[in-house]
Amino acid sequence: MDEDFSFLQPLDIITKDVNQLRQMIKEKRKNIQKDRDKDKDKGKDKDKDKDKDKDKDKDEDEDEDEDKDKDKEADQEHEGERGRVREKERHEREKEREKEREKETEKAEINKEREKQPEELADRDMVVDQEDKDAVKREENGISVVGPEPMDIATTSTLATQEACEIPNSDVTVLEGHTSEVCACAWSPTGSLLASGSGDSTARIWTIANGLCKSGAQNSPLNVLVLKHVKGRTNEKSKDVTTLDWNGEGTLLATGSYDGQARIWTTNGELRTTLSKHKGPIFSLKWNKKGDYLLTGSCDKTAIVWDVKAEEWKQQFDFHTGPTLDVDWCNNVSFATSSTDHMIYVCKIGEIHPIKTFAGHKGEVNCVKWDPTGLLLASCSDDITAKIWCLKQDKYVHDLREHSKEIYAIRWSPTGPGTNNPNQPLILASASFDSTVKLWDVELGKLLYSLNGHGDPVYSVAFSPNGEYLASGSLDKSMHIWSLKEGKIVKTYTGKGGIFEVCWNKEGDKIAACFANNTLCVLDFRM
Repeated sequence: MDEDFSFLQPLDIITKDVNQLRQMIKEKRKNIQKDRDKDKDKGKDKDKDKDKDKDKDKDEDEDEDEDKDKDKEADQEHEGERGRVREKERHEREKEREKEREKETEKAEINKEREKQPEELADRDMVVDQEDKDAVKREENGISVVGPEPMDIATTSTLATQEACEIPNSDVTVLEGHTSEVCACAWSPTGSLLASGSGDSTARIWTIANGLCKSGAQNSPLNVLVLKHVKGRTNEKSKDVTTLDWNGEGTLLATGSYDGQARIWTTNGELRTTLSKHKGPIFSLKWNKKGDYLLTGSCDKTAIVWDVKAEEWKQQFDFHTGPTLDVDWCNNVSFATSSTDHMIYVCKIGEIHPIKTFAGHKGEVNCVKWDPTGLLLASCSDDITAKIWCLKQDKYVHDLREHSKEIYAIRWSPTGPGTNNPNQPLILASASFDSTVKLWDVELGKLLYSLNGHGDPVYSVAFSPNGEYLASGSLDKSMHIWSLKEGKIVKTYTGKGGIFEVCWNKEGDKIAACFANNTLCVLDFRM
């Protein structure tokens, strides 16, 4: 219940499991009850004293009785008046309720209408933000769009385009087996393996056949390996698998868990190494490019670099004053970390102090990502901004301020210098609780597009390997695929739960999405 959270500190919620939290709430409720009982007893004593006083007053009262009779008639009139007022209030309340009911019915009707002719997704297109035009907020399809004047929007909104957008079920494979929400997924960089991590204390490795999906075919046990993070019964909350990452060769999968341990698995599901040193949940972990080091960031405020061959920790970095939320390698020996303490540190193996400190955010820093060249670092925060930093200067290079709520994730496009698509410009995408995804021109630090197609917070974005498309997954249960050339949704799929993560395979012809209703979906993508 909502009020239960008032008994808890944020850190309790992160570090304690559900049963401990329930216990704490129970005890606090008990204490409140005790205080109430004490107050009641005090009240009783007061009442006793009052009774004594009453007897004393009784004699005096008898004299006043005669006067009272006169007052009584007046009182009765007042009472009648009060009754009428009460009646009126009740009537007003009833009316209010009636209004609310009508509103609800109307809403339901509108939603029904919407479902009948799903609001032209093409119409919730990316909105080009041209500098020389005043950005105006306007309501379109009930969605607030930031962008140029309405007449500049080409609306290609017909039902036909909508239906063309919806990915048919024949192109979707639903992977079932997890018994709790699936919070992370990642394709192997080399083969047809898809890894998933869940709140059921398992990770799974699914073998996805090349070519087109065959609905339901993937559910046979032959195609999935279950990586148990706890002996015996699963669903133990302290073993939630929170994050996972494949090494560059696709031969090893690393998983991070709520129990503070990192684990390394082979592609045939065998547990190869357990890495224990953290004293709190691991929130992010990454292999370096070479594959000799694994980096983990934990709620215990530290980051650790592990020597994978030696199966031991190489160095622990404890610069942050709050939980470490994200980590990302810059090259094979240096990396960035971000935290709830608003700070970003760039660290290097062998150095006992940060080689760079980036201060400037005014809220928790949820995500840090180096661009493909390793020269620019992007960060996003609960302070509603994303920022771009570079090692040559202390202050941010760009301060990106167009979102209206917390920014949860950022991703660089696989384009520009140092990528397979060197002739396309480098773009940064940011996903926010304001239900939008925004695309940024990195050189100018300007908004290129605002993608307004979701109705709830967007948790995840991913660029296609060729840099031409962007997938976005939201709590509104839908995944949209946007064409960056045309500036609009070209495909969409709606599942049965909120989406926590989306990712493309290396060929760019399949997208995986993981859902709050314990499933994953693999979607065939072809234009």
